[in-house]
Amino acid sequence: MLITIDPSSSAPLYRQIADGVRRAVDREEVKPGERLPAARHLARFLDVNMHTVLRAYAELRDVGLVELRRGRGAVVVGGPGAGWLLEAARRLIAEADRRGIEGVEVVAAVADAARHTK
Repeated sequence: MLITIDPSSSAPLYRQIADGVRRAVDREEVKPGERLPAARHLARFLDVNMHTVLRAYAELRDVGLVELRRGRGAVVVGGPGAGWLLEAARRLIAEADRRGIEGVEVVAAVADAARHTK
């Protein structure tokens, strides 16, 4: 698994790391049940603070892609495509923000669309 970051990007470093892991899972470079690199090791490799890596791993945990196990590190639990929904939601929210649409309106529109697609 190769993760790269771009310090000149407007995206936060932790998000770039999390996105790199998502891409690796989507490409099946890392499969469910496999451990991710230790936060300390990945931080050294990427030349970032260890807490930046831990924040990325926490984000991946929050969306159900990894499980954080005390003493065992981060283990992938989601398979290919597991991170696509979060990315789609981020794009939708960013576009809504650009258009001045409130989050409540976005949620209502998504709920309405879900009711009408079944």
